[in-house]
Amino acid sequence: MSIRSVMRFIVAGLFLGAPVTAFAGTDTANLGVSAEVTANCTISTSPLAFGNYDPVDANAAAALNGTGTVTVTCTDGASAQIELDQGANADAGSTAEAPLRRLTGGGEFLSYSLFSDSGRTTVWATGAAVDVEHTGTGTAANLTVYGSIAAGQNVGAESYSDTVVATVTF
Repeated sequence: MSIRSVMRFIVAGLFLGAPVTAFAGTDTANLGVSAEVTANCTISTSPLAFGNYDPVDANAAAALNGTGTVTVTCTDGASAQIELDQGANADAGSTAEAPLRRLTGGGEFLSYSLFSDSGRTTVWATGAAVDVEHTGTGTAANLTVYGSIAAGQNVGAESYSDTVVATVTF
């Protein structure tokens, strides 16, 4: 509506006795808006499948190696520790920081180890000295688990398995 139209309306209202609308003033205020981002992490795994272990020939003197994956996604900048427990079939004398892991099948055991490095020298376990440290980026990070079944284990033909719990602490 133009100024001219408003003026006609007011003048017409005065002559017809209609109430005149008064224009109000304005005021402003700031609305505070906030959010808090808390550290968060998720964890998932892909299996470590060694394949065929041959104690008579191929693995009589050579270890059988394999890899699996632990995937963590953490809030950007979040510090996390990823640990692997002893597994469901730990041998006598096994500890959280020095696990003696074993696959089981048919009442027998097949010893194996998990490492955080490709040279298979750094055991991946539970505790500050043997966990894997990670700083989140907000995207998924695939951490390779390097496994090794020691050579020369005389066990029967069977399917062997174990379950290791992977934990992320943040």
